[in-house]
Amino acid sequence: MEQKTFDDPVKSPIIQEIILSNRIGAISVELAKRLNIEPAKALQLFYESQTCADLHDKSSGLYLYGDLYIADEFIREKEYSM
Repeated sequence: MEQKTFDDPVKSPIIQEIILSNRIGAISVELAKRLNIEPAKALQLFYESQTCADLHDKSSGLYLYGDLYIADEFIREKEYSM
């Protein structure tokens, strides 16, 4: 199996996944604070959300926004689904 080399190591899919995982953790901590719930519960709720799916979908462009904005998007998603 041939492995691609990248001129910029940050563009490596492995590095990109690490960065995204770190961001999801930070978003979950912010949601735990806002919702006054355990971080593990916030992480679970976030992973089950459309906002998280959009964050993983590069075509949505959500990954370009900051973590606090993404937390706001999650809160709006939950408010509108009630």
